[in-house]
Amino acid sequence: MLAEKLKKPYVHILFGARQTGKSTLLKTLIPKPDLFIDLSNPEERSRYLARPGDLVAECRALSPAGRTPPLVFIDEVQAVPEMFNAVQNLYDGDKHGWRFILCGSSARKLRQTGANMLPGRSMLHRLYPLTLAEHPSTEHVAPNIESPLPFPWDKKEKNPRPFPAWDLFTRLTYGELPGIVTADKEDRAGLLKSYAIIHLEEEIRREALIKDWGAFTRFLQLAAMESGTLLNYANISQHVGVSQPTIKSYYQLLEDMFVGFSVPAFSKSPRKNLLSTPKFFFFDTGVRHAAARLEITQEIVKANPGPVFEQWVGTELWKRLQYSGGTLYHLRTKDGAEIDFIVEHKGRYVPVEVKWTEHPSLSDARHILRFLDESPDRKSKGYIICRCSKPMLLHDRVMALPWFHL
Repeated sequence: MLAEKLKKPYVHILFGARQTGKSTLLKTLIPKPDLFIDLSNPEERSRYLARPGDLVAECRALSPAGRTPPLVFIDEVQAVPEMFNAVQNLYDGDKHGWRFILCGSSARKLRQTGANMLPGRSMLHRLYPLTLAEHPSTEHVAPNIESPLPFPWDKKEKNPRPFPAWDLFTRLTYGELPGIVTADKEDRAGLLKSYAIIHLEEEIRREALIKDWGAFTRFLQLAAMESGTLLNYANISQHVGVSQPTIKSYYQLLEDMFVGFSVPAFSKSPRKNLLSTPKFFFFDTGVRHAAARLEITQEIVKANPGPVFEQWVGTELWKRLQYSGGTLYHLRTKDGAEIDFIVEHKGRYVPVEVKWTEHPSLSDARHILRFLDESPDRKSKGYIICRCSKPMLLHDRVMALPWFHL
């Protein structure tokens, strides 16, 4: 999908959190660039901060190889927002003179400075931790099983998957970052802790985004512990010792750095007693454990696996929706009735419950059935994602699926 899009004559901008494999992926999809600029390098960053216009002169000095325009690759472009103006200058002067690919791991500075995102000239792409299609399970997956959200690409692709198969507990423990998945088992916990310290803490400190560093570190741990639950600004504010607006800005920072996302409450229901509070999720279970300062072992997950399993299902659905389009919701009423996720995709609403059970029953589907009864779409179905060994039809409108069939 991305390989085909990169051939189009636009400026291509690829966003994603650190260590999601942006640079590695691009190296497999594009030729060696004629000009590579790494703005995570302090010397490079300082030079272009002082003279962003140098990019124009450097690009004009490149000689095209035959009819192929020179390829310019800028990594961590958010570090110097003025680079976008230089790229626009070149692109507007000659749309076919150069090929530009810009990578970034944070939208914070771009949003705050009102950076020129090249409207009408750019294609925006995003990269996330691995999906189940890219990082398969160790279980046998039967063909032609329906899913609440099919993958936006062909699952029959014959190219070998570069990532090893994992069982459920391993992926709940270590998450789905490519570098963690391919690391030796004994190194994974240490790498995740380093990610939390270097990326989530030092990166934020380097950009001088936080005034009260102690408050933010307390917030980060609490936000990770509360991942997958309803946002409670008042409670977090009380524990951290800063105002609710500050807590909201901290959550926005995590979203700007692509390490978290919110799931809004579903409101398109005839029921009048719905809660409107969103949930917040870390983008990866392994990073969540590290940010919460938990021991990253399977024993910690096994002590209370249900909430982590729900987070994993939520992030898997969310990643697929980011690639294919659509929105992820949750539903909860004031009297406690709840549906973990509602997938809005191509005009349909699909309710999904997550149950840490090997033996799902019709009683697990009661909230799904009520939702379906209220839906004007009589063909819609609901799903229970659980640990059963094979798909089970619990009702003519409700299917229980093993997690590896999601």
